[in-house]
Amino acid sequence: MKRYPRNLRGYGQNAPDPKWPDQAKIAVQFVLNYEEGGENNILHGDAASEAFLSDIPGTAPWPGQRHWNMESIYEYGARAGFWRLHRLFTGADIPVTIYGVASALARNPEQVQAMKDAGWEVASHGLKWVEHKDMPEADERAAIAEAVRLHTEVVGMPPRGWYTGRCSANTVRLVAEQGGFDYISDTYDDDLPHWIEVGERNQLIIPYTLEANDMRFATSPGWITGEQFFLYLKDAFDTLYAEGMDGQAKMMSIGLHCRLIGRPGKIASLKRFIEYIQGFDGVWCPRRIDIAEHWATYHTPARFDRPSQMERSAFVDQFGGIFEHSPWIAERAFDLELGAAHDCAAGVHNALCRIFRTATNDERLSVLIAHPDLAGKLAAAGKLTAESTSEQAGAGLDLLIDAERETFQGLNAQYVEKHGFPFIIAVRDNDKASIKAAFEQRISNDSETEFAQACRQVERIAQLRLQDMLP
Repeated sequence: MKRYPRNLRGYGQNAPDPKWPDQAKIAVQFVLNYEEGGENNILHGDAASEAFLSDIPGTAPWPGQRHWNMESIYEYGARAGFWRLHRLFTGADIPVTIYGVASALARNPEQVQAMKDAGWEVASHGLKWVEHKDMPEADERAAIAEAVRLHTEVVGMPPRGWYTGRCSANTVRLVAEQGGFDYISDTYDDDLPHWIEVGERNQLIIPYTLEANDMRFATSPGWITGEQFFLYLKDAFDTLYAEGMDGQAKMMSIGLHCRLIGRPGKIASLKRFIEYIQGFDGVWCPRRIDIAEHWATYHTPARFDRPSQMERSAFVDQFGGIFEHSPWIAERAFDLELGAAHDCAAGVHNALCRIFRTATNDERLSVLIAHPDLAGKLAAAGKLTAESTSEQAGAGLDLLIDAERETFQGLNAQYVEKHGFPFIIAVRDNDKASIKAAFEQRISNDSETEFAQACRQVERIAQLRLQDMLP
């Protein structure tokens, strides 16, 4: 059994209406990452100095040494940048979410008090601002637990949200297993929150951003001037606000860092953006925990039997009759690389059709032959499958007068004699008159053409049946 763990489907074509408070057209959420004092430093027991997200271009770690310039840049964020941002957001009456590295919070008590006094959410940004990609699972699990313990000790309450940032492939699962988090943000996969299943736990994910993010002042390609940052945020806001006006409201996350956007030449762009969005009606500027509480209230998770997670017997029981009397198609489809993208009607249909399309001509012919005649003797005797019975009744084929029934039975006989399989059409796409017209038109086709047409109709019938069963 091959199962693909990534979810490339998401909400598909029909994202839910988030139902933002007061019918807001967009939720604009500001995150301020607080990492100063939690970065790589031999003073913190790390092997080398920090080399990530600073104004030093092309920097590299210094093994076994302190990097005085790097340290001072991080110190600027705590000493000056934070307070400039604090004045901006409190003055604009916009609450923010702090992604707080626990060890950094412990080294910055005055800033922590200011965060709390302002009513800001202090979420967890891990124990230390370090890479987790090579961290053994047991070590990362221990670091998560210690981050929660230290955060609770320093802030006075446990974090309700989590974002590692420099995470591993295990992070989201380990944080969910830790429990107690209203949301996790270590994804960048959507414009709306969504639920994932981790064992028996339904975990809310509130995606974050690396593009509407001041980190691009310190990466390449990135922002050179504040004007570039402002224009990017403005374009993103305008696009999402327009979608909200069309009934497709979304969330816009904006990522900030004290040592980056807190510089005078950069913060002016953020100030302009805040002033810009305050000129619109229907803009909600919440904390992430506010979004989490709202989503949990209005969009509760709904579990269902997901095809990609079924046992073989359950999968075949569920989908073995989608292609008439041909469970072998579901048997083979189960062995394909199925994933979250197949947990919907389109996904299962694609998997089943792949098997049908690559089967031998004799195997596909057996599927065609398994289909009943339209308004034939089996229908009259009540011996059709439940699906076929419902489909034929929906087109009025169960209410034929004697003359109509004789006409259909005559056409059936001519068609089978010429082509060797029953006439097949997706009756749910038709009515009695259009079925009769198609019968009379197709009966004259050559058998190769009609075989291909019949196979397409079989696939369409399967599609309609699956749409009755799955999202």
